[in-house]
Amino acid sequence: MCLGVPGKIIEIYEQGGLLMGKIDFGGVAREVCLAYVPEAKIGDYAVVHVGFALNLLDEAEAQETLALLKEIGLFDEEFGAQTADANEEILTGGTVAGG
Repeated sequence: MCLGVPGKIIEIYEQGGLLMGKIDFGGVAREVCLAYVPEAKIGDYAVVHVGFALNLLDEAEAQETLALLKEIGLFDEEFGAQTADANEEILTGGTVAGG
């Protein structure tokens, strides 16, 4: 199942002419295209679907949505395989075997 999942923008940069960022999804960081939300700033929350931030939302709404996804088990379905070590490698630009 593909979901639009909210996450917190922790880094913003340009790559190949595109606005990109790293987004924290409750402890799991992923690289995301921010081209659709050029007004985004570090600390903002964005709804992400298939690697694209589609819109921004406030922290309260993001936290509520994440809590609901965890409650019904869909958060773990999307991100459960990540470990703290793999997350650290993603944040520092390393590679993760199988990821």
